Amino acid sequence: MTASDVINPATEEVLRTVEQTDEAGVDDAVARAKAAQKKWAAQAPAERAAALRAFASVVELHIEELAALEVANSGHPIGNARWEAGHVRDVLQYYSASPERLSGKQIPVAGGLNVTFNEPLGVVGVITPWNFPMTIASWGFAPALAAGNAVLVKPAEWTPLTTIRLGELAVEAGLPADLFQVLPGRGSVVGERFVTHPDVRKIVFTGSTEVGTRVMAGAATQVKRVTLELGGKSANIIFDDCDLERAAATAPYGVFDNSGQDCCARSRILVQSNVFDKFMELFEPAVKGVVVGDPGAEGTEMGPLVSKAHWTSVASYVPDDAPVAFRGDAPTGPGFWFPPTVLTPQRTDRSVTEEIFGPVVTVLPFDDEADGIALANDSVYGLSGSIWTENVSRALRVSRAVESGNLSVNSHSSVRYSTPFGGFKQSGLGRELGPDAPLSFTETKNVFIAVQEAP
Repeated sequence: MTASDVINPATEEVLRTVEQTDEAGVDDAVARAKAAQKKWAAQAPAERAAALRAFASVVELHIEELAALEVANSGHPIGNARWEAGHVRDVLQYYSASPERLSGKQIPVAGGLNVTFNEPLGVVGVITPWNFPMTIASWGFAPALAAGNAVLVKPAEWTPLTTIRLGELAVEAGLPADLFQVLPGRGSVVGERFVTHPDVRKIVFTGSTEVGTRVMAGAATQVKRVTLELGGKSANIIFDDCDLERAAATAPYGVFDNSGQDCCARSRILVQSNVFDKFMELFEPAVKGVVVGDPGAEGTEMGPLVSKAHWTSVASYVPDDAPVAFRGDAPTGPGFWFPPTVLTPQRTDRSVTEEIFGPVVTVLPFDDEADGIALANDSVYGLSGSIWTENVSRALRVSRAVESGNLSVNSHSSVRYSTPFGGFKQSGLGRELGPDAPLSFTETKNVFIAVQEAP
């Protein structure tokens, strides 16, 4: 096995060296998971439900530890990291109700009884990104386990530590050691083997659209199930009849949360032309008020970018001649710091069309409702977005017209574990979360039982 260093993005210090799983290690993990899954699926639904509740309880006891680990590994502000650890607990608790509620159907037919069963797939491979390591992992493993599957998770190479710890906590909670395994490693090794291994029956991938298309193409050779949560370039649409002060005050948190490293980031702010200047006047102090600094400090709102390589990628969108309207502040010295940055480019600029995945937002004017909708939809992506208006009819019209999987009106909410999450167009395929998520980890089996006529 090889090993790689995990870096603290706020200090550039090495946190830990993590062993990388090789292909043989994946094959061994799949074999063990396959055996564990048979036993897990055979347990009574109430027993599986109790095991997931126990896992949630153990996570609850380790929220501060998990949060501190995310601060160190990912640079997330401590307040955000506590929420993320609590979210993992809540997702487990929510899906612990599923084993006893995965009921099939009785369908009226002639000549007998017809029933359906929701059968688990078997072994599920979950490939997670570096931006929200433990939360996004839980969106895959919790409903998959609830549906009776075994789960293998490959965390991102830059940010594996909280997922590794969750794997340990699962065993502490009493889950079989082989049922839920975390396999750190390179995507080209571990992720690729998930795709090619015939006993991995489904891939859940969250990451770039570029890699997602390769996962989808590879899975097609085995007709393997996939759920893909991919890129985004979401619009925050500001109409002239909205509460402009509130829209401007909240806009930074719609895009700069997690340093803009969020597929749901409202990275295109579209403002109706007749209030554009007023919005920018209100937006500037809001941007400059974002507290960027030590992620371990309680008041910090935005931390560093995740790595030097990613810092370089984000910086490429803000060359010396970029149309910068204004910037916030960021620390100097060690760490991958990038200030909140506001651009006012042309509609065709790459900063408008490409996913930057950093604290850089473009602000563009639009003329009327039709122009605003057209501009919002002028993207290969369709993941999230916000609509600001006090007109209920307009809110409904625009919500239906914008090609996006998750929209919020007069807010920037995107993800709740109790509602479905996913994208249109190149933002993904399938849905995660919500009450139906466990069904996406099952196959529907139809059984007809002939009933003979009475003599």
